[in-house]
Amino acid sequence: MAGWTKAAEPVSGVAKAQKIWMDGEFVDWDDAKIHVLSHVVHYGSSVFEGLRCYHTPAGPACFRLRDHLHRLMQSAKVYRMAVPYSADELAEATKELIRLNGQKACYVRPCVFRGYGPMGVYPLNNPVQVAIATWEWGAYLGDEAANTGIDVCVSSWTRLAPNTEPSLAKAGANYMNSQLMKMEAVINGYAEAIALDINGYVAEGSGENIFVVKDGGLVTPPSGASILPGITRHSVIVLAKELGHEVRKQIVPREGLYISDEVFLTGSAAEITPVRSVDRIPVGNGKPGPITLAIRKAFLDLVTGKAEDRYGWLERV
Repeated sequence: MAGWTKAAEPVSGVAKAQKIWMDGEFVDWDDAKIHVLSHVVHYGSSVFEGLRCYHTPAGPACFRLRDHLHRLMQSAKVYRMAVPYSADELAEATKELIRLNGQKACYVRPCVFRGYGPMGVYPLNNPVQVAIATWEWGAYLGDEAANTGIDVCVSSWTRLAPNTEPSLAKAGANYMNSQLMKMEAVINGYAEAIALDINGYVAEGSGENIFVVKDGGLVTPPSGASILPGITRHSVIVLAKELGHEVRKQIVPREGLYISDEVFLTGSAAEITPVRSVDRIPVGNGKPGPITLAIRKAFLDLVTGKAEDRYGWLERV
């Protein structure tokens, strides 16, 4: 029906690289294909990760690669997917792929999914396949987002209820909920959406965790608020404490966003992105705040090799 959707601007696809790793082999980008009757296409049976490889003075380095692959294995375990490769094997495949593609900096997407086999919801007779892709990807929420902040809205879509789909697993199916949030936000003129949990408390963005700054301290929703506990989120907690800020994991009421001093989003793609307004209500003075910017600088200095990698988070390619 006319008026239900906004006409999309023509966009280009992901920036092509030379190779993609699939089931133990490096294949040409355009040949990385699956059968249309693969289980994942019909039932969303995939788990995945997203991480960045940064350009540093010592060469390309993956940020917390082992932590991401550990979470990938944990997600697969929840869905009873026996991954036919170890985390170490996937780490080596990732680094070799980046070398083959000649990339100094890139985004890395490992994915485990159920492939072509019997049709039907029951998945255990379908093969488990693994792929890793890398591509060049700039600022996820826009080039100016870090300087100006972004406008977000509280979504009408609620995050998953406990005991429906596990939020601690980074599963492809969970992102159907995220797509609804994101489409609603963009069509209504916002850069991103923030979902509430089933109790009406703040959960997370469509693909990011959220932090609220109030009176010099940071608050982020706990795992029980239907969030994916992000690896960048954990990194921010560590860095914020290092900078002398108290960090609490506790429930955040919706109105807490409106009366906060600062709000920012975190994620592998979004990195650390300031929020300047929520539901058209300015956050603080409507500009990226000093605590957000200090944490962002500490993060970027570490991942790009400008500061000492004091936590062993970088793995050189």
